[in-house]
This record gives sequence, structure tokens and C-alpha cells, in this order.
Amino acid sequence: MNRLPNAPVTTKVASPPLKVASTPLWAEFGRTLRTRRRLAGMTQQQLGLRVGYHHSLISKLEAGLREPPAGLPRRLDDLLDTGGDLSALLTSRSIPPPALHRTHFSVIPGGEAPAGLAPLADRFWPDRLPYHGLPCPLHGKDGCHECEVPPYADALTILGAIDGNNPAGVDPDVVHVLTALLGGYTQAGLHGGATTGLVGSVEYVLRRIVSWAESLNAHGRSPHAQLRLAADYAQLAGRFRMQQGQSVIGMAWYDRGLNWADVCESPGARASLLGDVCSLARLDGDAAAALAYARALEAVDPGRAWITTLAQLYQARGHALDGDIAECRRRITTAHRQVNRFDERDRAEAPWLTGLAGRLRMEATIGGALRDLAARTGDLPSARSAVRSVQAALDLLPVSMRPARVLLTVRLADALACAGQPDAAVLAAAPVVHEAAGLGTATTNRELMSLRRRLSRHWSDLPEVRDLLEQMPGH
Repeated sequence: MNRLPNAPVTTKVASPPLKVASTPLWAEFGRTLRTRRRLAGMTQQQLGLRVGYHHSLISKLEAGLREPPAGLPRRLDDLLDTGGDLSALLTSRSIPPPALHRTHFSVIPGGEAPAGLAPLADRFWPDRLPYHGLPCPLHGKDGCHECEVPPYADALTILGAIDGNNPAGVDPDVVHVLTALLGGYTQAGLHGGATTGLVGSVEYVLRRIVSWAESLNAHGRSPHAQLRLAADYAQLAGRFRMQQGQSVIGMAWYDRGLNWADVCESPGARASLLGDVCSLARLDGDAAAALAYARALEAVDPGRAWITTLAQLYQARGHALDGDIAECRRRITTAHRQVNRFDERDRAEAPWLTGLAGRLRMEATIGGALRDLAARTGDLPSARSAVRSVQAALDLLPVSMRPARVLLTVRLADALACAGQPDAAVLAAAPVVHEAAGLGTATTNRELMSLRRRLSRHWSDLPEVRDLLEQMPGH
């Protein structure tokens, strides 16, 4: 990564989730709901399923910490046969939701509105949510409730409904479009490679979401769904900035995203953000910070196998930077064991860690860890294992994900060099070296730098190596 001046990656682990106090009137609503639910013989999960919301929302309502979405009190009255008691509580009294402090709506400076949002191809626009693990924020932080998404042709018109001056008129389609747009930009970045044209749109939409959430809060309405979206958008903005080598801006967005994930108590968003912060620390060569964030990731929710699997993989990469062969391999073994324990919730929340996509991610990450380990220690068995893992990832990679293929091909060449096979390394790298340099992403540039350094140090006297080095950036 081209690290900017004065941009140290801190080892400080982000603060625990923020709590907001319940007001007496909201507590009364929650007690009434809990009493009637128990009289009906239902658990929170059963009630949530019956009304189409995640059980965590029911829990927050009963604790007096959340404002129910529009229409939900009436549905609860009907289901629990309350005679309208819950709706009457809301209509007969003014019950403001627990308010958040204005600092919770802080965004980083800059980001003028783009001339137009970056267009998306039809293949990147879903017809329903969840989409690549992104749930509808209106149905719980990590729920599996399916929601239809309006056509992309209507998306820009619907986005115009984000009106901070009229927060009571929020249409669920706005949230659905924002979530779909987030998923679309994520997929476009994975398949298209160039993030420069996307990051402006992502940050522009993110600022509108946060402004919307702040207005909702000021008008006495809950902004939790909007802040969950803001956390996910902040992660994507940080990732795009990181890929462009702008680590200061990337880390700033990650910091904001972690704050919003804490406010809306979303373990999924928090875990994903911490994973990206681990990557940023590793790209800066800071093994201690990478390990600290990976351990913080593991502590987010030890009961979610997908989170502990990610944490083990990131710890493996951190230990690889430290040259700790035993710990690196132990974490890889544990990650394999954890992924075999995935349940339905894990598969719903992290579909990119299941099936062929999951095997691809596992092999690519393990290959990177073992390559780093071999580079740090000179351990040939680790280098050979890295070659096998990276090649397995390449075999699983869809043809359309060209940027990832270029990156992994350079990583394969570097692993071959670590294994003492310079001729094979040159053969692998030569077809993609110009394309890799043209991508301009921090991760690909780092792979190229590593390969060039290794070939120059050990085999610069070989003609085929000299030819390749002359084609590489920084020669």
C-alpha cells in the first residue's frame, strides 16, 4: 500500500457497543408487549417470525430501546389479541424514541455530489433482499426476511424520497433501493476493478443516509435502520479508498462505520468492518495491529461460526507476518474446523463464506498467509502449500472477476518464487504483469512489489527474470 504520511494504524481496539437509555413511556410500551407476548405463549423469535421481523427487534422493543416501524403496533395488536392496547399507547401519548447524540452522525469532510450516480449493469441489481449477505435493515440487523426490490429504472426517482424535512413519510422502498445500490456497487467493484468512478457515488449516498438519520433522530424517530446502512456504506467507502492507496481516508470511514455498527448493535457489520481494518493494518506491515483487530473481531460474537472463522483467518495472516509458523498453521486448521460448523444463520449472514465462494475465499486467504509466512521465514513447505492454495483459488474464481484473477496470479508467481521456482514464477506472471500495474489498486501493487523484490534479490542474473523485471513498475 502507498501509505500516506502520518497515517499510523493504531492497535487500539474499538470501543464496546454504545447503550442508550430507555424513557419511562417506552419502557411501559415494552413491558406491555412482553406481557402480552408471554400470555400468548410465544418466544421473541416466534413473535418476530409471525410479524416478519428479526427477533432482535422484538427484544429491543421490549427493552424500551427502539421505536416500532410504522404499522407494526397494529399487527402486534391483531396477532396478540390485545384489543388495540399497543397502538393506543402510541397514539394517546407522545413517546419519543431514545435520542442519539449529534456526534453519532459525524461524517468525514469533503465529497461534493457527483454529476450523476455511477451507473450499474443489470446483473448487479437484485430483484430481492438479502443480496450477497446484505439483509433489509428494516427486518433486523441480520435477518433473513425477503423483501422485493424496485426495478433499477425506478431507483433514482425513489432515492429522491430521502427528505430530511419529512422523516415521517419514509417509504420502505427507499431502504430497499439503498441496500440494493450498496450491493450493486460492491459487486461492480469486485468485477470491474476501477473504483475511482464508484467511490464518489458511494460517499455521496452515504452522506445523504447519515443526514437522513440525523433528521429522523431530531424529529423523535429511530434512525437505527439508516445507521445500519451507513455502517455498510462506510465499509465500502473505506475499502475503495484503501484500494486506491488512501489509507487515511479509508481508516476514517472504517472508524465511522464501527461507530454506527455499535449504535445499531449489528455484530455482522462490526465484524466485517474489523476484518477490513485487519487488512489495512496488514498492508501497512503492522503485524501487532493486525492481530489486535483480529482478536477484537473474534470477540464480537463467539457464537457465530462465520465470525470466528474470519477471525482465525485474519489471525493466521497476522502470525504469518510475525513469522510464527506454528500459530499460523494452527489458526488455519481452526478456521477449517469452524467453517464445517456453519448453521443456517451463518449461511444466511455470510453466504460468501459458504459453497464455492467460501472455498475460494478460504483458499485465497490461506494462500496469502502461507506465502507471507514463507517470505518471512524461508520455510519451503509453507511456500509449496501456498502455491497449492492460491492455485486452488484461481481454479474456483469466476472468469468475470478479472481484477481478482490478476491479483491472485501475481500472488501465485510470488509463492512460486518463495518455493525456489523462478522459471515457473516468470511463466505465471508474464501474461498479467502489465494488466496488474494498470489496475492501480493498493493490494495488487503490494503483490507486485513483493514479487519484484524477491526476484531481484535472488535471481536477477537469469535472463528471463531480467526481462520480466524490466516490464514491472518501479524497475
